[in-house]
Amino acid sequence: MSLHAVTAGSGADMVLLHGWGMSNAVWSGLLSELAQSYRLTLIELPGHGGSSYTVEGTLDAWVKACLETAPAQAHWIGWSLGGQIAQRAALIAPERISRLMLVCSSPCFIRAGDWPHAMLESTLHQFADALKRDHRQTLARFLSLQVQGDELARETLRLLRREIMQGSTPDPRALEHGLELLLTVDLRTQLHRLQCPSFWLLGEKDALVPGSVAQELALLAIPQAEFECLKGCAHAPFISHPARSLALVKQFFGTADE
Repeated sequence: MSLHAVTAGSGADMVLLHGWGMSNAVWSGLLSELAQSYRLTLIELPGHGGSSYTVEGTLDAWVKACLETAPAQAHWIGWSLGGQIAQRAALIAPERISRLMLVCSSPCFIRAGDWPHAMLESTLHQFADALKRDHRQTLARFLSLQVQGDELARETLRLLRREIMQGSTPDPRALEHGLELLLTVDLRTQLHRLQCPSFWLLGEKDALVPGSVAQELALLAIPQAEFECLKGCAHAPFISHPARSLALVKQFFGTADE
């Protein structure tokens, strides 16, 4: 199936994948700058934004839908759940992805004995239970969690709310299945097979993917991996710290001038 996607700019192909409950609107603050150096393809996840929800609720079904919509070969940037999808895409279709940036993402979002820097499973279960009662209110709570601890929390939350209001409300089934992916997917044992360079952009104050997870990621022997943790930043660095985020994107991927 083909997901809803928007293209802009010229240069090397670059795919952008948003996170759970979001839409392409979250990238709006970066578009004009990125479009000067890259040909962007902004893909909305199944059941999010303008994408219908006609796939199975499995990780590989979501990954396949994104690959079918993406250019034949491109750089990929994935935020949060979008980053987990991008990780899996790079593993099953390595010829399709040149370089990979994971923004506040993780191979495993749930805390375990050997994976301490992650969310408590009970936190996501609470969101899953609340989702069944009122998915709009649950999304609003999730937005607040994403900015928790950020030095610019109030402004970042305002911007996130504004961007979300621009998009369509996600399909409740996609929200439910997306939370299930966050609860169950674990790619840690697969990342040593990544064939492309990867850059893991983390936030020091992130309550969902703590910046300290870089310690565990470094132990996974991910080939050609780089890590950067932005001080004072929570879960949405491209919104709360756009200038620094853009600089890191250009540094990792290069620009049309290079």
